Amino acid sequence: MTAGNPGSTPGVTRNDTLAAVVRQWQAVHPGLDTGPMEIIGRINRCAALLQQAEDAPLRRAGLSRPEFDLLGALRRTGHELTPGDLARETFSSGAAVTKRLKQLTERGLVERRGDTRDRRVAHVRLTDAGRELVDGILPEQLAYETVVLSGLSPQGQDELSTLLGELLGQLEGRLGVLRV
Repeated sequence: MTAGNPGSTPGVTRNDTLAAVVRQWQAVHPGLDTGPMEIIGRINRCAALLQQAEDAPLRRAGLSRPEFDLLGALRRTGHELTPGDLARETFSSGAAVTKRLKQLTERGLVERRGDTRDRRVAHVRLTDAGRELVDGILPEQLAYETVVLSGLSPQGQDELSTLLGELLGQLEGRLGVLRV
């Protein structure tokens, strides 16, 4: 890494997958500032690795990540949501939410009821089985995440959380207007 890149720490040699990619790009384009790639690439790589590992409890429960996200949104909000609400909560398309809700309804994990004032609107809620499933998986999920983060000091975890929160806030502010 070069000391001039914002993602680099002077005197620190990184040996993660992204470090090799950055070295290759620097060999091809020596003057190119790879700082943004070093940060965003590491975020993307961490997200992909975390997703693969943390989906194991979901697979054992017969759920996909997007299905669990829907169930989790219903559980954490504590009330019925419309499919449109669920799409916004989970950053999914309306069509994807409709498909997932159909599967979750067939499995007895959610129930849909029509709106008394507008027949076009449906309200979705967790069944007891859906609530039990989410509540059963969540502790396993949090235990896994605790183990993953245990390699960082509590201060490092706080710093990382703060920095990622700042980045997320900026991205949501900038890109939120583009979201439908």
